[in-house]
Amino acid sequence: MKRAMLVGAIGCGKTTLTQRLKAQELKYNKTQAIEFSANIIDTPGEYMEHHRMINTLETTSVEADLVVLLQSAIDNRLIFPAGFCSMFNKPCLGLITKIDLSNDPQQIAYSQKMLLAAGVQQVLAVSAVTGHNLKALKKLLA
Repeated sequence: MKRAMLVGAIGCGKTTLTQRLKAQELKYNKTQAIEFSANIIDTPGEYMEHHRMINTLETTSVEADLVVLLQSAIDNRLIFPAGFCSMFNKPCLGLITKIDLSNDPQQIAYSQKMLLAAGVQQVLAVSAVTGHNLKALKKLLA
């Protein structure tokens, strides 16, 4: 399985997705530091929201085979600047998270547009709560 580094804003679902992929109980657990496991690198949302810490993401990405950008379907902020993926020099996947909390197709379309502008090669809408598209995600990570 590829080692994926999860990157996104505070509360976008990185840790919940990690728990789901590892078949663990889903519980809120604020990530305080970069957490390395065999196949997933879970990064704190502060690293994305405090721009002085973005360099840490670039450095940490050396340990990953794939960078996964997470954009919550219920967060309309611009999280990733255009071309953001170019700093990693490796494949980038975009995930629209929390789709179970959004009934608005325009929110999903907006999230997809933002991820594509950031430079991801592919976008997948997922829900760690309902399990929507997790089989497809696991296949991409295999």
